Amino acid sequence: MALMITSQCINCDVCEPECPNQAIYFGASIYEIDPNKCTECVGHFDEPQCVQVCPVECIPLNPEVVESKDDLMRKYQQLTGHSKA
Repeated sequence: MALMITSQCINCDVCEPECPNQAIYFGASIYEIDPNKCTECVGHFDEPQCVQVCPVECIPLNPEVVESKDDLMRKYQQLTGHSKA
């Protein structure tokens, strides 16, 4: 699944620079995550970096975007042009 940012976001600006896919952007009032770019950091890191740095724990899985780890790896490969075993 892709991640999402909830309304508990305090706009602290720490998540955006941590995203290796540039999936996080400032939306209408809080930061948002583009599900087409979010791989939960699969291919880059063992854990989602935005979740690691978020001080208010407002970045859960997005239940509307269900993806397996294999799906996330394919998305990583498509976004970066890298293949990784």
